[in-house]
Amino acid sequence: MDYKIEEMTCEDWDGVAQIYLDGINTGKATFQTEIPNWDDWSNGHIKTCRLVACLGNKILGWCALSPTSSRCVYAGVAEVSLYIGEEYRGKGIGKALLKNLVDLTEENGFWTLQSGIIKENTESIELHKRCGFREIGRREKVGKMSSGKWHDVVLMERRSNKVGID
Repeated sequence: MDYKIEEMTCEDWDGVAQIYLDGINTGKATFQTEIPNWDDWSNGHIKTCRLVACLGNKILGWCALSPTSSRCVYAGVAEVSLYIGEEYRGKGIGKALLKNLVDLTEENGFWTLQSGIIKENTESIELHKRCGFREIGRREKVGKMSSGKWHDVVLMERRSNKVGID
């Protein structure tokens, strides 16, 4: 598949939102229950390091960063969001996006990337491990789905070997 990885723009939102909805519908990708509008989503994410994988005008997957804290000492720490469209999972797109994101974050001064992944999302946990993340802990029964089922979250982290090493 000859897709490209590009910077996400507001024009990509419809495709990004559809993939986000695919993730919500899995019941193991996010505790989010509905898709925000572009402005709300954009305001909650860091303005740099937003990527989409696309084939022509079709968005196949996306990734972005959220701040972990407003305190200046955490300026180089961010939380990763990564979503792949249902029909494109298992084709290497997630790995390509995450590797590109890691490179872009280091170019932008990020030294630590974090992910909180619902324990049942084993594919995502393994993908993060293949891209240099390690499990640093678990939060037990931290999120309750609308079905009433509690879920644990696996905490993962990737430390840069280029930024913040002094």
